[in-house]
Amino acid sequence: MNCDPAAIEVLAPGPLSSLQDQGRPGWRHLGVAHSGALDPGLAALANRLVGNDENQAVLEMCLHGPHLRLLRPLRLAWLGAALDLRFDARPLPATMGRPIELPPGELRLGGLRGGVRAWLAVAGGFAAPPVLGSRSTDLRGGFGGYAGRALQVGDRLTLGEQCGPATEAPRWSRWWIDPEFDPPTQAPIRYRALPAPALAEAQARFAAQAWSVAAASDRQGLRLAGASLPAPAAAGVSEPVAPGTVQLPPDGQPIVLLADAQTVGGYARLGHVIAADLPRLAQAAPNAPLRFRACDAAEAAAAWRERQQRLARLRVAVDARLRD
Repeated sequence: MNCDPAAIEVLAPGPLSSLQDQGRPGWRHLGVAHSGALDPGLAALANRLVGNDENQAVLEMCLHGPHLRLLRPLRLAWLGAALDLRFDARPLPATMGRPIELPPGELRLGGLRGGVRAWLAVAGGFAAPPVLGSRSTDLRGGFGGYAGRALQVGDRLTLGEQCGPATEAPRWSRWWIDPEFDPPTQAPIRYRALPAPALAEAQARFAAQAWSVAAASDRQGLRLAGASLPAPAAAGVSEPVAPGTVQLPPDGQPIVLLADAQTVGGYARLGHVIAADLPRLAQAAPNAPLRFRACDAAEAAAAWRERQQRLARLRVAVDARLRD
């Protein structure tokens, strides 16, 4: 069935809503950031819930969701931080982690709770043109996604050919998946990092004290605030960095690089947050308390395997439900 590709109009964009997929690998040697969803696993699962390929673009929301006008019936799903949905001014209860079918109308996604990011997938996928093999928005580079930027009022998002089922009222499945997003109850949460081979005093103090998330954090890096660490007085020779690298600027306030990280940097490298913990760290809200502890490569690899196994089990469960 052919559909009008213009399917969604943005009435209010939210603070930072952007199109992201699984990222743009293979270009860092040319200075191009990886970008992509800050939790690739949840973005992939959201796509799977609506029958998409896992690498389709999703709408990454930050702090508060957008207000959208749906111009045709849609099937959608979202995962990540909790939020309230309202369709034509009526609340949609308990909708995270399950497919939702909506007729044309207005969809409001509220403020995020228990985290700062969530990912919305729509059946058919967002039809942004790929740039260097990805539909992800590179906000620093100004390319990819929707015109290389976050969404704005009046934007009209196009989708692939797949239509949502015709429905006159919202419908959602009786089943849902639990992505085990909720963080441990103790605060501050501890994140694991591989220590760099230098800066022993700074590393010891980094793990010994509590930190908070600075308001200036963004998709490039999570800036930490706390008692200053001993740091080199000036930037040194630029060295490779990647998402997860913990940089130590001269002011002694560490920065944990995220998906939009640059490819090289002159700040001292304090360590590297492990890949299994980085998506959860990206959910930390401004002023949230954080702690870090050192781990070794074996623990980092085991944590990554455990995360991938959990995601694989969820994929199997979703596929089984969709076949019913």
